[in-house]
Amino acid sequence: MSMRVAIVTGAGTGVGRAAALALAADGWAVVLAGRRKDGLDATIAMAPDAKLLAVPSDVSKPAEVKALFAAAVAAYGRVDLVFNNAGMNAPGVPLEDLPFEQWQAVVDVNLTGVFLCTQEAFRVMKAQTPMGGRIINNGSISAHAPRPDSAPYTATKHGVMGLTKTASLDGRKYDIAVCQIDIGNAATEMTTRMASGVKQADGRIAEEPRMDVAHVGRAVAHMASLPLEANIPFLTVMATKMPFVGRG
Repeated sequence: MSMRVAIVTGAGTGVGRAAALALAADGWAVVLAGRRKDGLDATIAMAPDAKLLAVPSDVSKPAEVKALFAAAVAAYGRVDLVFNNAGMNAPGVPLEDLPFEQWQAVVDVNLTGVFLCTQEAFRVMKAQTPMGGRIINNGSISAHAPRPDSAPYTATKHGVMGLTKTASLDGRKYDIAVCQIDIGNAATEMTTRMASGVKQADGRIAEEPRMDVAHVGRAVAHMASLPLEANIPFLTVMATKMPFVGRG
């Protein structure tokens, strides 16, 4: 194939932007999805010579997901890669005080959005010639261990892991490789508060190390570079000294 085509959700900031730019640097045509057009346009401005297309989309809405994939196919003819990255968090409050609306909002984006994009990717990838493609889900190390007061985010990331596993199995017959990247403390807007201290499991407030988000972008690009006969089912990339492995 002369051109590889990717869709990256949540591409207007942080991890999504880093991944989109890393893929573009590797020669991919990248369709950028996100709710804010100004963020997508800012990403495009960082790589003016790349093949980047902004398609403002809300991944929690089935019609908008379908339109996103249709736009990618209309522009480039196929979809070879989807990075399901769009996500959100809820305020760190005790579980019993969390409003239902905030729980539902996180579930809609973090889990339902990944499902809808995976479902549409299957439909497109199984119908194209040559058949197949790759789906990379952004899981987070919260897919393995929670932070205090993080029920919605942690529950959805555990759900993403289950979706990754079952989609990986279901995708085999269509040459669709499904995998997951679990990220810890990339330096983005979402993790800014870690520099001033976040709650630990024992109740302490402690500063946590972060890493350059560009490392995550390169990790996504590496996963995407493999032929479909090979897959990295789960990859963890994290700030070396953050409190995840061991007891702090």
